[in-house]
Order: sequence, then structure tokens, then C-alpha cells
Amino acid sequence: MKLNTIKPAEGATKVGKRVGRGIGSGSGKTCGRGHKGQKSRSGGFHKVGFEGGQLPIFKRLPKFGFTSKIAATRAEVCLYHLNGLDIKEVNVEALIEAGLVKRGVTKVKVINTGQLDKAITVSGLHVTKGAQKAIEEAGGKVA
Repeated sequence: MKLNTIKPAEGATKVGKRVGRGIGSGSGKTCGRGHKGQKSRSGGFHKVGFEGGQLPIFKRLPKFGFTSKIAATRAEVCLYHLNGLDIKEVNVEALIEAGLVKRGVTKVKVINTGQLDKAITVSGLHVTKGAQKAIEEAGGKVA
């Protein structure tokens, strides 16, 4: 291969539209720009988000994030967290007392991450299928 023989792939380049070449060409006279107005003139462009002097939408909208109110009442607990606890009956109150979830949490989900080596009884918690299988294999049960 030589540098003077390199060409773009077939169909990669497109011949530009020739405008202003008479009425029969389909893009003569106004050259596809329409009649009058800023966009018909040469050099007629404006910034992205410019709305003709009206206060742009990005300035009209408030600039603060979103915090889910539901997220404050939900939490996740892994199997290895439960393995480190010294309790047999695991529920939301027990997890709050152990410091695994914050106060005010009403729904907790147990997810299948890590190992569980002891038999525990899980009640009042949401449990994934994998976590339920792991709990039952360890000799525990999900109520």
C-alpha cells in the first residue's frame, strides 16, 4: 500500500449539493434557504439554546438535583452482612438495631452477595430468588 493510493471506502464520501445554479437545478435562486430571515443570510447563525432574546429554557428551569423520597425508606442488605450478625431472627427492627440500615427504613431487600454459613430465619424482608436459595441451603428459612 502506498500513501498516494489511499482512498475512502466506497460510499463514505458524498458529493456536496451544488446550490445557486439556476431554476432548473431545484436549488437555485434562494439555494434551499427559503425567503428572508436570519438563516437565509450569510453568517446568520446563533448559539445553541438561543431563543431570539427570550430567556432560554436552561435559565428558566430550577437548578437543583432530585432526591427520591422513597429511597429514604428503602435499603438493601447482602448475605455477608447477615452472616456477621449474632441473631437468629432477622427482621427490619433487628437490622436497625444492628446498624445495618438507617432509622426510618420500612422495606429491606436481601440480595445474594457473599456467603451465608449459618441458619437464620428471615421475616418481613424482601428476598431475591438467589438469596432465598442460599438461605435455605444454609439451613435457614424465609418467612
